[in-house]
Amino acid sequence: MLAGCRFQAANALRPLTRTITYKASNFYTDPSKNQEPGVSTSPDISTEQREILDRALRVDQAGEIAANWIYRGQFAVLGRDPRVGPLIQEMWDQEKVHLEVMDKLQLQHEVRPTLLSDFAKAAGFALGAATALMGKEAAMACTEAVETVIGEHYDDQLKDFELLPSSHPSIPLLRDVIKEFRDDELEHLDTAVEHHSQRAPAHALLSAVVGGGCKVAIELCKRF
Repeated sequence: MLAGCRFQAANALRPLTRTITYKASNFYTDPSKNQEPGVSTSPDISTEQREILDRALRVDQAGEIAANWIYRGQFAVLGRDPRVGPLIQEMWDQEKVHLEVMDKLQLQHEVRPTLLSDFAKAAGFALGAATALMGKEAAMACTEAVETVIGEHYDDQLKDFELLPSSHPSIPLLRDVIKEFRDDELEHLDTAVEHHSQRAPAHALLSAVVGGGCKVAIELCKRF
């Protein structure tokens, strides 16, 4: 029952259709767009608005670091599995793009990176490898729990970003990037459920522990 409620809550985050008809992340991955104002400049905003932007990008960059190392850990254990290995690789490849974009956003807006990046790498790899060693379903349960929290987190950020000025081109682009990444993460959640995440041993407990850990990590990275 708990798992079903969590999945329904995550589904509620999804728009009925993707309103973005292009990939906002392409502005950061396409070298021909490097000089566009939306990717090369940062807005002149109030101290309070700057805190919102800095906190958001610091957490998001740390989250993408952790996500990459979670998938690295899962792939180290399950990479040769003919069914799950390619699936993990596909989601990992998408997270690599997310991290590339977040690294560029961090530099663009001159945001101090988290002091916990090394911890995020180590903890992410340990979590990915440990759940993979518990079995394919447990690895998918890890993904389900992580992506549920991240989907909610990105939705909360979009509400915070309403306080930032749309007059500077970087802000509407940032909102679109976050929408794109949120939808990607929720697709990963769907994939995990489709591959039997909820059949994992002690699924409810595992989900609660992983999800709770993610929430604590988010709060720590906001501060440090």
